[in-house]
Amino acid sequence: MTRSHHQTSHQIDPPAYSIPQFCEAHHISRAYLYQLWNEGRGPRRAKLGRRILISGEAAADWRRHIEQETARQGS
Repeated sequence: MTRSHHQTSHQIDPPAYSIPQFCEAHHISRAYLYQLWNEGRGPRRAKLGRRILISGEAAADWRRHIEQETARQGS
């Protein structure tokens, strides 16, 4: 069985994403991710030493929140 290059809604998130992994998996730029964090709209993150990680759970919660936000806007 081969894995699709694109992330799908039924694909299980990894335990944690690095920032580059998260951006690639969600097809967003690093600058846009930082913009989301500055606006208070980005995924939860954890700092481990010098690394910032986004848990798979935080990524899933963020996607749900974005979907709900989009539905409220009627788009």
